[in-house]
Amino acid sequence: MRYHALGGTGIQVSAYCLGTMMFGSLGNPDHEDCARILGTALDAGINFVDTADMYSGGESETIVGKALRGRRDDVVLATKVHFPMGEGPNRGGNSRRWIVHEVEESLRRLGTDWIDLYQVHRPDPDTDIEETLGALSDLVRAGKIRAFGCSSFPAEDVVEAYHVAERRGLHRFRTEQPPYSILARGIERSLLPTCRRLGMGVLTWSPLAWGCLTGRYRRDRPVDLTSGRASIAPARFDPTLAANRAKFDALEELAALADELGCTLPELAVSFPVTHPAVTSVILGPRTLEQLQSSLRGASLTLDDATLDRIDEIVPPGTDTYRADGAWAPAALTTPGLRRRPAADRAAATPS
Repeated sequence: MRYHALGGTGIQVSAYCLGTMMFGSLGNPDHEDCARILGTALDAGINFVDTADMYSGGESETIVGKALRGRRDDVVLATKVHFPMGEGPNRGGNSRRWIVHEVEESLRRLGTDWIDLYQVHRPDPDTDIEETLGALSDLVRAGKIRAFGCSSFPAEDVVEAYHVAERRGLHRFRTEQPPYSILARGIERSLLPTCRRLGMGVLTWSPLAWGCLTGRYRRDRPVDLTSGRASIAPARFDPTLAANRAKFDALEELAALADELGCTLPELAVSFPVTHPAVTSVILGPRTLEQLQSSLRGASLTLDDATLDRIDEIVPPGTDTYRADGAWAPAALTTPGLRRRPAADRAAATPS
């Protein structure tokens, strides 16, 4: 296992990170089985574990906390805050009020005195970034967290946060956690170069592209849209939809490439993100021990330049074959009032 410095913090993390979104009722409700998955990852050299408060409503953090008893000092532990945790207008977001409250809940569930990397799970257009950075900086000074980062922030928000921290004398985001796979390469355009320029670590998620690169989904193969990931977002997996045509065409070529290399499609997919020089660690999110073992085989695969050139031909650099982050979209796109002038203003601007 290779290890990389985490965004200038001096903390060394494995090139692959165990993601635990599937620990708990959302994926694998067997706590003992989840503990075996975590133990196997640590035994394989992974020293980096990522979770979030909202995964299975806090259950994932509880499972991770129990599984790490006796091994906490050897693990770089990351979790996240932002998504709602219960009813009420102030039980989510990036406000100081919520962050200060929720970090205590995460510490309790994880059974630890500190969090190595505390991440803001998504941007919050209702909260000034200075407010968020100030709260996180205070948590660093209090010793509750060692460093903090962001997740799925566009490049412009990363740059704004960096300059606000510089101007206000605050601690800054040390990492960014974006989706990245062979099928979703959009972050190569600006986000990855920006993070590299600012000295930030990058932890990528969804190397299997929401399951599209597991090998289960092929252009001419019937797809059960009522089970697995397909039941959550069937439009992503339906090969009859025109919007999916480029993705399924790419899957055929990538499967053929994997056959030429003598590996599986998932192994090829897992080995790809870490080849980018801006990527610090690739998050693996297994639900079963068998899935983890498959991903670990991919982690040992090294792709040569000829293979990477072939991947570039199939999915050009900077190209997304689907919208990578299905859990969030910028308010500037989803809120009509942010992209339409008021009706009165539009009427006044119309020539008579």
